[in-house]
Amino acid sequence: MENTKELTEHSSRVERKRQDSFGMFDGYDSCSEDTSSSSSSDESEEEVAPLPSSLPIIKNNGQVYTYPDGKSGMATCEMCGMVGVRDAFYSKTKRFCSVSCSRSYSSNSKKASILARLQVAGKPPTKKAKVLQKQPLVAKLAAYAQYQATLQNQAKTKAAAVPVEGFSWGNYINSNSFTAAPVTCFKHAPMGTCWGDIAEGVRVEVPNTDCSLPTKVFWIAGIVKLAGYNALLRYEGFENDSSLDFWCNICGSDIHPVGWCATSGKPLVPPRTIQHKYTNWKAFLVKRLTGAKTLPPDFSQKVSESMQYPFKTSMRVEVVDKTHLCRTRVAVVDSVVGGRLRLVYEESEDKTDDFWCHMYSPLIHHIGWSRSIGHRFKRSDITKKQDGHFDAPPHLFMKVKEVDAAGEWFKEGMKLEAIDPLNLSAICVATIRKVLADGYLMIGIDGSEAADGSDWFCYHATSPSIFPVGFCEINMIELTPPRGYAKLPFKWFDYLRETDSIAAPVKLFNKEVPNHGFHVGMKLEAVDLMEPRLVCVATVTRIIHRLLRIHFDGWEDEYDQWVDCESPDLYPVGWCQLTGYQLQPPAPQSSRDSQSTSSKQKKKAKSQQYKGHKKMTSLQLKEELLDGEEYSFLQGTSDQESNGSASYYIKQEP
Repeated sequence: MENTKELTEHSSRVERKRQDSFGMFDGYDSCSEDTSSSSSSDESEEEVAPLPSSLPIIKNNGQVYTYPDGKSGMATCEMCGMVGVRDAFYSKTKRFCSVSCSRSYSSNSKKASILARLQVAGKPPTKKAKVLQKQPLVAKLAAYAQYQATLQNQAKTKAAAVPVEGFSWGNYINSNSFTAAPVTCFKHAPMGTCWGDIAEGVRVEVPNTDCSLPTKVFWIAGIVKLAGYNALLRYEGFENDSSLDFWCNICGSDIHPVGWCATSGKPLVPPRTIQHKYTNWKAFLVKRLTGAKTLPPDFSQKVSESMQYPFKTSMRVEVVDKTHLCRTRVAVVDSVVGGRLRLVYEESEDKTDDFWCHMYSPLIHHIGWSRSIGHRFKRSDITKKQDGHFDAPPHLFMKVKEVDAAGEWFKEGMKLEAIDPLNLSAICVATIRKVLADGYLMIGIDGSEAADGSDWFCYHATSPSIFPVGFCEINMIELTPPRGYAKLPFKWFDYLRETDSIAAPVKLFNKEVPNHGFHVGMKLEAVDLMEPRLVCVATVTRIIHRLLRIHFDGWEDEYDQWVDCESPDLYPVGWCQLTGYQLQPPAPQSSRDSQSTSSKQKKKAKSQQYKGHKKMTSLQLKEELLDGEEYSFLQGTSDQESNGSASYYIKQEP
């Protein structure tokens, strides 16, 4: 820190200079933390309040200073940007830290303060670093720098002994060399359709944490690695030195395109570790950044716009009844987090009977949908809308593809294969129980159906969760046979003959495969659809055309779930951090067994009461006549990763 004379000279010199095109702070050397500090004679005459013995004490030029305990409310001086205890600030409004700052602000004076040029925004670099109560400004700066250095030294000492609390995607990916699914794989997620060319090598302006200045300053960093929204950054000038690399969410409020500091009046200050490497940092930046890519100027605006959600609290919708999948109920939007809706069933007086889903989920519909297609609906005991509640407009809901049911179409009794919504790790032998309007089908799992059909579930004809007979066999997926079926191994031809049934025609199924971009081994954040309020750390373990096998890290394979590549329940790494949703970390090895028999036990029991039988190994299915037509199956590998248009089957022409 510098003495008062140096500060005054620096202030006048800065007035005569302008910031360069990168927003670099002219005269940076005068901010060097290696110089000594002192206060003026006038400032040293101010009274110093008695100090509690429990607080850390710092001596400077014979004067003793301390930091508040942080228990009181904090405030930021509108003149110098200093942060301190609110009760110690000057005036009734507590806008200034001292009388001098108040007068300087009133007269629009900028003298005697580097901080007046830096324009602090937000909190100081560390949570524990607190400023002094009514002390001279230069003394504050000196004490602050010394105290922060002490905290940094303590942090380095404790780093090896104290493990980091909580889950960190950065540490998880770095330590295991994982790869994350790119943001462009998730069209429903923020920035999913406008991610652009953000990739390794892109430069951004970020806060400089390798600095002892008592205010937020910035420096330029390059993206070393991308993992969803998260980026591993390295400060410009560190070359191949990764010692200060750090992870951050690229959509965070502290990440800016190069040039933002210049337009916003923020200083660019080189990290302390490499301060000595160059004498002309401006020339260095000009050379390094010429031709480099950065974020679009409107990137933060696009992030903000992509996180605006049309669903609002108090909107009424129809949603599947989680206790009886065959029907829907009216629910009210209680909260919206990152596009995910917490729906409270309308009859729930204490608001605990809820259901979580994404706003693009096929499980929610506009009021009146059930009646329009002939779906079962549980009428509410509430005869009229509660005050403030209103029906969500129909255009907010995800549209399904139009189908032509006039010609050959699905019929009741036809057989198919379907993902069991009560056990999403299984694809089961299923039957179409009822054909509804607009292409919707009521489906039941063979051998597990209730007599009253209360466990039927609704899929649209274009749903990626239903498949033609033989799909599992040709893709080497375990097919779950009907419960109690004794003739094993299961053979579709025999089963169709025994049940006097026909298979649903192959051509009626959705065989489109989008260019999704997923690959086996990619990390992501995924909803546990058996407990849909949870979003967990997950991995793509298999890809069958557009079908993904999602494994929840730390849990057994039996909890895996089959999910479509365009499911709104899959998110990029960093989505929870971006939206404020709670992420469920992988289960640690030491507690995996105990958790498997506790928190997961209910879910397992819930699915097994409908399942009730073991999974079968891959079946041997001969090419047989199905429904009077001859088909040959397109043989593929078990982990088909085709991202282009593909067909599951090819019909043999006569």
